[in-house]
Amino acid sequence: MGNSADIIKEEKGAEEEVPVKCAKNGWFVTDKRFYKRMISLTLPLAGQNILTYAVGLADNIMVGSIGDLALSGVYMANQWYTLMSHFILGLSNAAGILATQYWGRKDTGSIKTIISITARFLAVLTVLFFIPACFFPGWLLHLYTNDEEVIGEAVKYLRIVSFSYLFYGVAQLLMASMKCVESVKICLYTSMISLVVDVLLNYVLIFGKLGLPAMGVEGAALATLVCRAVEMGVMIYYVSRKDDRLRMKLSDLARYSKVLLKDYLKYGLPIFAGSAMWGVNNTAQSAILGRLGQVGISAISISNNLFNLVSVGMYGVASATAIVIGKTVGSGQYELVKKYAKTLQILFLFVGAATSGIMYLSHFLIPVLYPNSSAETMKIAYQLVLVLTVMCFGTSYQMSSLTGIVRAGGKTYFVFVNDTLFIWLWLLPMGFLSAFVWHLPVWAVYAFLKSDQILKCFVAVVEVNRFKWIKNITRDNA
Repeated sequence: MGNSADIIKEEKGAEEEVPVKCAKNGWFVTDKRFYKRMISLTLPLAGQNILTYAVGLADNIMVGSIGDLALSGVYMANQWYTLMSHFILGLSNAAGILATQYWGRKDTGSIKTIISITARFLAVLTVLFFIPACFFPGWLLHLYTNDEEVIGEAVKYLRIVSFSYLFYGVAQLLMASMKCVESVKICLYTSMISLVVDVLLNYVLIFGKLGLPAMGVEGAALATLVCRAVEMGVMIYYVSRKDDRLRMKLSDLARYSKVLLKDYLKYGLPIFAGSAMWGVNNTAQSAILGRLGQVGISAISISNNLFNLVSVGMYGVASATAIVIGKTVGSGQYELVKKYAKTLQILFLFVGAATSGIMYLSHFLIPVLYPNSSAETMKIAYQLVLVLTVMCFGTSYQMSSLTGIVRAGGKTYFVFVNDTLFIWLWLLPMGFLSAFVWHLPVWAVYAFLKSDQILKCFVAVVEVNRFKWIKNITRDNA
């Protein structure tokens, strides 16, 4: 890269090519179209995340109005769903890494085959999670907590909500297929519909409106079940009838390729394993935190829901980054990839600072959203929000850099190895010691369990700027 305005060709959408200008100092992409592209991807993805988390928050607020016991029960029941979602996200991300690079080559046939292969794994996975949740919920919940009252409430919720797992898996796979071809607005619209359905049904079923009996936590579970079914239905309709990029048909689910299966396992298995490992980590952390009492569990539930809403911007940026980096690597524009990576790192820092500020301000919402929570619960929740305020800055940089740049660029195993080392050599040992040996307060235990978000920044800044992660993993005539 030489003079003040080197021109590099970049594909825009699926058809035309437009020039992208890079600054002569090598750090910034100066062309406004790059930023418009990032915004056009980030806003719908962030909006979708807001609405998705708003569904959980609606459950949380309405159930919380019943009392701390019901809130704790639903929170613990959802830990199994959270574990499953990590596994499903791993499969979807594994497909997305390959598919996005093939989108850079405009090879939609290979993308359909990748989706078909993923669907097979997904079907097996959802059944494996459904069976224990539906038939052995009590045994399952003892893995997370020893509070029998909490388990009693959680069982009521889990038996019903377990039927939503298949619907959720199908919807997430279809959303991932649309994201990899930059058709992201449908994900936002689907989440809008999902939120409206969930809020209305929660209100009616939890509190017994329109002549129906008050069902409490069981009503919340039934509302979630219907919500997930609607979500899946909307995505199936759009992908099969309205989408003009992939043009998926039911017959495409029969596609198969040994070559692409081999690539899926080679490059996708580390992504799946990393996501699954993170799910196991969350399960282990929940087992630690779940033994800190009902008040502690309720406070963690509140702070986590606030974090989920506040963090949508940085997760949207990370997802948009993965799409842009993956597509550009797939199209073979490696020098442009380096320019993007340098510019995006600066963006991650600004997003992290803004997210941390919003996270701190969110503590004012605790008494507004959870007026029936005890004073002790609110106090601990406020302390946890302060912990998350610090962690948000690190999360924005390291997560976006490692998953949005390094992993999407083709070095898929690095995030898995890095996460595994942090989980087993630092997070879980320190969490166990702080909770059961040193008997530290809830906020301190929580801080140890989130501390990797800061520590990983040192790994990310070195790995990203070495540029050894740039690897085209597509094939000719796959």
